[in-house]
Amino acid sequence: MLKIGDSVPDFCLPNQDEEEICYRDIKGNWIVLYFYPKDNTSGCTTEACEFTAAVPDFRNLNATILGVSPDSPAKHRNFITKQNLRITLLSDEKQDLCNAFGVWQKKKMCGKEYMGIVRSTFIIDPIGKIAASWENVKVKEHIEDVKNKLAELQKTF
Repeated sequence: MLKIGDSVPDFCLPNQDEEEICYRDIKGNWIVLYFYPKDNTSGCTTEACEFTAAVPDFRNLNATILGVSPDSPAKHRNFITKQNLRITLLSDEKQDLCNAFGVWQKKKMCGKEYMGIVRSTFIIDPIGKIAASWENVKVKEHIEDVKNKLAELQKTF
């Protein structure tokens, strides 16, 4: 998994509207990049709704929120419509970005092993470095932790 101080790899992924979002075009801004397993599941829905509710706070901190999962742009559109989300979701169907960040890992459920996303969040600073990260995120109170950390980081940047 990428660590604090690591450079963010270049990437281009389609969003929910099948528009390509490239890191080179958004570099220079604060970015909250969060990885989640699957649209329209309990924890992922809670996390996306809480990030959506916090969009004004993140805007005040000059930060963009990007969610990433292996779901297709069409599934993202459905998720956004169903949950009335106001965040951008990126589709990483080949798990290239998930692998680059180290969040695509072996998981276990009901005794079965499979590959999947370990729920993780990264704050990326304007020069393109990982400024903070959370692995194995528990959704409750997470968004508040991210906002507080971002505010703290901006004071010393």
